[in-house]
Amino acid sequence: MYSLDEVTDKYIGKAGTPKREAFENELRIEMLGQAIKEARHQRNLTQEQLGKLVGVQKAQISKLENGVTDARFETILKVFKALGAKINFNVELLNHQVEFG
Repeated sequence: MYSLDEVTDKYIGKAGTPKREAFENELRIEMLGQAIKEARHQRNLTQEQLGKLVGVQKAQISKLENGVTDARFETILKVFKALGAKINFNVELLNHQVEFG
């Protein structure tokens, strides 16, 4: 039996390597797209309706939901605002010490 971390390290690469970073970024984009799709379904909106609320084409909403595009941050914020969804961002400073005072 192996942990997910062990399998990922072996087949994708260790944390911090370019291949691993790309893999994790793709996962984040897919999770974001899934969140948009689920919220849209809960609001009983079509991709076209959501696109009109945001000011983009249906194809852009489809691409967001399927993780096909690197959308502008502003567009993602507009999508969640149109869906009436609360979003939270977590920023971690890795290998960096911040001092205040």
